[in-house]
Amino acid sequence: KMATLKVSDSVPAPSDDAEQLRTAFEGWGTNEDLIISILAHRSAEQRKVIRQAYHETYGEDLLKTLDKELSNDFERAILLWTLEPGERDALLANEATKRWTSSNQVLMEVACTRTSTQLLHARQAYHARYKKSLEEDVAHHTTGDFRKLLVSLVTSYRYEGDEVNMTLAKQEAKLVHEKIKDKHYNDEDVIRILSTRSKAQINATFNRYQDDHGEEILKSLEEGDDDDKFLALLRSTIQCLTRPELYFVDVLRSAINKTGTDEGALTRIVTTRAEIDLKVIGEEYQRRNSIPLEKAITKDTRGDYEKMLVALLGEDDA
Repeated sequence: KMATLKVSDSVPAPSDDAEQLRTAFEGWGTNEDLIISILAHRSAEQRKVIRQAYHETYGEDLLKTLDKELSNDFERAILLWTLEPGERDALLANEATKRWTSSNQVLMEVACTRTSTQLLHARQAYHARYKKSLEEDVAHHTTGDFRKLLVSLVTSYRYEGDEVNMTLAKQEAKLVHEKIKDKHYNDEDVIRILSTRSKAQINATFNRYQDDHGEEILKSLEEGDDDDKFLALLRSTIQCLTRPELYFVDVLRSAINKTGTDEGALTRIVTTRAEIDLKVIGEEYQRRNSIPLEKAITKDTRGDYEKMLVALLGEDDA
């Protein structure tokens, strides 16, 4: 099991959870520990039903109440976590279309580290919430090569199976090698391969690339210009499609080891991966940084925010 989320075997009825949350908001000061003990130990499906129960009983959206009662990084972590995965991805993507820093990275991450169905849910949630399409906003927010790559990635609906065509892998490895050799990083065939092929097929192509050309594709792409932002995005795209856990470890490392933590990135990764593969990411983090992810996080965060992240890492005593 690759998730870190710990859900107890005997989960109370959603109406009981809703009532407990209501208690946490009432009286003097909010009971943050109670909120964490409930929400950080419920699955996406359970959190959805708690929100419905809360709405039915109290006539308000749990998310609005949380927004009123909480603040700062803790609030952000709780809100992202309480959203349904598709809604959460839609929100992250929408925020990314409004900001310039690292926003291309976030759009690429949502497009490439989700399954086809998860990405489809994100796009549907985007329609529902923003009354326009994700690709419309991505196209509007980006230009040039970034637009070509990102619009293709967010509209992708890849085949999810394990079947691989080895002849095709050989042909496309050769094609990609020629484009990289000529520094045609933005070539439409390169973008087509990255945005349409299944992850299994892309892995086969890049394994073939390494066999035939004696170096990893990411190594070949390192020889470009360090300031080339498009090249950096291309490298991250390939990493997300082939070894997403390595990509997440890199993002976490730079989020935690910066002077001043990048809480935005830390919160995003813990809340989006806790139910999916955060265990694998944590193991890889420890292997590469010789410190457990939980320790790195507790050294760098405080208070309720820290407690929430630790709970999602499955490291609290609940």
